[in-house]
Amino acid sequence: MPDQTAPETVTAGTPERGRRIDGKAFAAGLRKQIAGDVVAFHEKHGITPGLAVVLVGNDPASEVYVRNKALETHRVGMRSFMHMLPETTKEAELLQLVDRLNADPEIHGILVQLPLPKGMDGRRITNAIDPKKDVDGLGEVNAGRLSLGLPGLVPCTPLGCLMLLKSELGNLRGLNAVVVGASNLVGKPMALLLLNEGCTVSVAHIDTVNPQALTRMADILVVATGVSGLVGRDWVKPGATVIDVGITRIPASAGKTKLVGDVAFDEVAAVAGRITPVPGGVGPMTIACLLQNTVTAARLSLEGAPD
Repeated sequence: MPDQTAPETVTAGTPERGRRIDGKAFAAGLRKQIAGDVVAFHEKHGITPGLAVVLVGNDPASEVYVRNKALETHRVGMRSFMHMLPETTKEAELLQLVDRLNADPEIHGILVQLPLPKGMDGRRITNAIDPKKDVDGLGEVNAGRLSLGLPGLVPCTPLGCLMLLKSELGNLRGLNAVVVGASNLVGKPMALLLLNEGCTVSVAHIDTVNPQALTRMADILVVATGVSGLVGRDWVKPGATVIDVGITRIPASAGKTKLVGDVAFDEVAAVAGRITPVPGGVGPMTIACLLQNTVTAARLSLEGAPD
């Protein structure tokens, strides 16, 4: 598992109520560290880490996101390989591409952008990626390693959340943590990461009766539901650290739109000790952690999986 600290952290001490956690600034520090790691890796091994990103279909939002990943990859000195496939691509053709990327020594990380077009088996595609190149951390091998508390490649968004939490709180051992949302992408791996850090962890999901009874006990509250404004101040323990993973675009004034999270920011900030904003909180950490995972994968290509 990669180092979960970055060189530029927030000054320790007792925060004012509702202080914002600046994910954008933390991600900038992490990218600076990664750029140094890329240089050092090349000097030691003569190899530049390479990331392959595969997009199937022509969704404009996904295209922008994939191009941003490529840009950030170049900015830290790594190689970027983009594969833009048409909507008509067959699953067998995508699997053949994944096999070629698995065998390519210049490729250290592989990411297949989700969701895939209707009719494709996302789980089958994800599991076809070499676990040592699975920089999204979504394959069953890396998921299993995480569940056992073993080092491996961890899903990027939960990893970014954990980095922010450790930067703010230091040692998390003994803290009560609640994760709202149980997706394979965020909720489940987030709960496992917190459990591995020594937290007492509860997960609230769509079938949870009275989730507020759980969340009001949380020293750490991570919300990842995709339901804008779900969590209000009555969900939050005074002084808690709140990590808002959600991001939804909603109508704003004058025909414009704005991005909001799963947490009603203004009212929750009045009771929380620390809180991530949307945008500018968790979002910047996701791509930074993808880059971190790619460097980790490059090391795995030479050293093998850690015990």
